[in-house]
Amino acid sequence: QVQLVESGGGLVQAGGSLRLSCAASGSIFSINAMGWYRQAPGKQRELVATITSGSYTNYADSVKGRFTISRDGSKNTVYLEINSLKPEDTAVYQCNARLRRTITDSYTNYWGQGTQVTVSS
Repeated sequence: QVQLVESGGGLVQAGGSLRLSCAASGSIFSINAMGWYRQAPGKQRELVATITSGSYTNYADSVKGRFTISRDGSKNTVYLEINSLKPEDTAVYQCNARLRRTITDSYTNYWGQGTQVTVSS
């Protein structure tokens, strides 16, 4: 069993900052990449940022320069530092991990439950 647990969401004023965390636990052999996605009301889920095991990062254009993704491989944890928040950043932020549970498994995507980020204007 694998679990991804997010934390750090909340209500913040525009211009403010938040730090999201996501810890993966359970039967994990290796993690290839972790990332954050978000879904705003009435919209499709979109990629926010990803980071590989080699710390290669990728960001959505809408968050470049404001969001920073990082990881602690020893803790199977990924972080998302969010600065200069805008009302349009309001969404449920969901953690993703591409991992395999044993050496013979294929890599599979796992998802957390999500954490709400609400930005007031």
